[in-house]
Amino acid sequence: MKKPFGKKSKEVDESSSKKDKVEETSLVDSDYNRKKLFKKGINLMADEKLEEAIVVFEQALRIEPDNIETLMKLGYARFHIDDHGEALKVYDKILEIDVTNPEAWNLKGLVHYEQKNFSKALDSVDKAIESDPTYAMAWYNKACFLSLLNQVPEALEALKRSIEIDVKNARRSIRDKDFANVRIEEGFKRIQEVVVLESVRQGYHTLGSIVWTTFLDKADAESSLRKLLEKGLIVQNEKRDGLSKIPIYDLAPNIAEKMGKEKKGLFGITRKTLPKPVKNLKELSHAIQSVREAIEEEDVEKTIEIFDIFINPAKSGEQMIENFFDEHREIRLWKIRLKDRGQDYLIENKEKMLILFDNIEVTITKKLRNEINYSADKSQ
Repeated sequence: MKKPFGKKSKEVDESSSKKDKVEETSLVDSDYNRKKLFKKGINLMADEKLEEAIVVFEQALRIEPDNIETLMKLGYARFHIDDHGEALKVYDKILEIDVTNPEAWNLKGLVHYEQKNFSKALDSVDKAIESDPTYAMAWYNKACFLSLLNQVPEALEALKRSIEIDVKNARRSIRDKDFANVRIEEGFKRIQEVVVLESVRQGYHTLGSIVWTTFLDKADAESSLRKLLEKGLIVQNEKRDGLSKIPIYDLAPNIAEKMGKEKKGLFGITRKTLPKPVKNLKELSHAIQSVREAIEEEDVEKTIEIFDIFINPAKSGEQMIENFFDEHREIRLWKIRLKDRGQDYLIENKEKMLILFDNIEVTITKKLRNEINYSADKSQ
């Protein structure tokens, strides 16, 4: 039947309006129910009720069968109950939807690893790295698989790459049984030095505390400390402990300036001590305002351009390394990933980015206030 031309009747208007509202409510309710089931599944996983979590995730997938977030958790839950065949099916489905998904490739590699199929595991993490060359955990897993395949030089190179992206992987590697084939290599000894240096930077100054925090054997820790002393990266002093004296270790002054230090406060919580002198704090604060606006607007090109202010040594990069070493590394990583993955990555990590810059700004504000108070005291 031909629709009336011109002015519609009241009945047609009301019918159309009701239909629109029903469709809109249906869509909202559908998404709400999926998210509710997804959250329930996450809580069940946290309680280690994996079989129940699987049932809930599958219910959520009936609402939205191609939801990658839900599929990822379903695969992960199946992996942890050793249902490797079904886990692989889930990851393969994700890769049918998005063949460049690095997390799915990495997790597929872990399934093959558990099945002792190290060649297939290596092939999967290679594809994860092709999709995201800055995926630190994929590089770390690649190092493990190469070590198990007795490809020692390649394993060390992959491990070094993972540590360049995320220094925490150095500490993780110390007790990892997968690196049994490479522990005697000089390259691995240098990684141990990185772990010891990071421990000293975090405020652990005695041999005992360094051994405890790094999981190194005492002999390996002592060997690393000797090499770091020879290279001038740390200095050794002594402190009295009863009637005896014990050696204590700290960063060499020039290294402390570059890396920054952390000291432990009450309850073992570490607090950052900003190295001096602190330069151009106002310029950094202004850059933070600009980058926050770019992130809020989800403007990828503008965000990348402003990130360069925090990274480039000719701009504020030097001040960032001196004052915010870890944050500098994080921003540098974000810049690489934004170039590779664009706006989707910016949207996914928007909140994390804003929180990081908020935290930097709080520290800068406190530091500026201290500098102003110090100058006022000096002038009196």
